Amino acid sequence: MSKLTASQRKRIPGQDFALPGGRYPIEDANHARNALSRVSQYGTPEEKARVRAKVHSKYPGIGAKAAASTYYKMSRKS
Repeated sequence: MSKLTASQRKRIPGQDFALPGGRYPIEDANHARNALSRVSQYGTPEEKARVRAKVHSKYPGIGAKAAASTYYKMSRKS
């Protein structure tokens, strides 16, 4: 994944960002994976949910195994 310059970032359509204000670009699969990683580190629970939903709607296969695995582990603890 290459770094985005300011001019490249400005050219990305608004629907290719996971959050308003140009936050978490998801214009391709690599950036979508990175958005999931960054929001899991720095995002609020609400941001995490919104970014995951946006990424999964655009790229259904990304993170699906991880999400299912986390759900399974959480459900086994009870």
